[in-house]
Amino acid sequence: MEQSSFANKRVLITGGLGFIGSNLARRLLDLGASVTLVDSLVPEYGGNLFNIAGFENRVRVNISDVRDQHSMRYLVQGHDCLFNLAGQTSHLDSMQDPYNDLEINCRSQLSILEACRNYNKDIKVVFASTRQIYGKPDYVPVDENHLLRPVDVNGINKMAGEWYHILYNNVYRIRACALRLTNTIGPRMRIKDARQTFLGIWIRLLLEGKAFEVWGGEQLRDFTYVDDAVDAFLMAAASENANGQVFNLGCERVINLKDLADLMVEINGSGRYELRSFPPDRKRIDIGDYYADFSRIRSVLGWEPRVPLREALVRTVAFYRENLEHYL
Repeated sequence: MEQSSFANKRVLITGGLGFIGSNLARRLLDLGASVTLVDSLVPEYGGNLFNIAGFENRVRVNISDVRDQHSMRYLVQGHDCLFNLAGQTSHLDSMQDPYNDLEINCRSQLSILEACRNYNKDIKVVFASTRQIYGKPDYVPVDENHLLRPVDVNGINKMAGEWYHILYNNVYRIRACALRLTNTIGPRMRIKDARQTFLGIWIRLLLEGKAFEVWGGEQLRDFTYVDDAVDAFLMAAASENANGQVFNLGCERVINLKDLADLMVEINGSGRYELRSFPPDRKRIDIGDYYADFSRIRSVLGWEPRVPLREALVRTVAFYRENLEHYL
């Protein structure tokens, strides 16, 4: 199936007012889909009504929490496809409030899948998983066969959420797959703090003319521009070959954090940063170097990143320079 196959399809996006969900919604509308967004708008989790500015009249928005089984039971009905993006993304928050993380990233995922099993067996589900479930890599680039050894509560719960999806695919034939996202960047990401990605707070401080902190600096990372991530979600939803599979996303360029900071300052035209050692609470859950081998999704679905890192950062900084007030 091609992306054009979304024409006239009914699509549900949990976490739909968030970063990736809103970008995905915009693309689906352009492809002719009918889109419903589900979001709790809990302040800590990244949902923002400004994310759908300009197309708010073309989507249905349901302010609901994925923890509400009764809402989800109703919402999954009648939809062809579910992009399951709702989640708690902060590693530090998961360590400070593990039960909340368990509710959102684990128990809620199970109840969503139960709703699909009981009320819409024909739906296709694509789950937003994370590189965090690998933990500290034994080797890089990390492929999907790497041992799963999370270093924080968030990683454990996301791992369980992912495997519920694969289990329901294998046992109940609820067509489902998972994308293990690396650092996803671009317009509409959360920048008021580092709950979604450290790059968000860097951008905010750069644009405010303040110094940002780089912890360590030598760690290698990869980044996926949000438009490329959206491509991957659509390809996974449109292909029956994706069912039951997990796929890494990544990018062609790997960069260390100090070089990334220098690139950010250059792109912004000004700015400064301070190299710091890790705070003790973060050092305990840091994974060191990470970058992905994404050859599986390339071979199965034909996906590969198209937006180079520099271009991704240029577009992202330009977006926030114009819209900063809506993200603070």
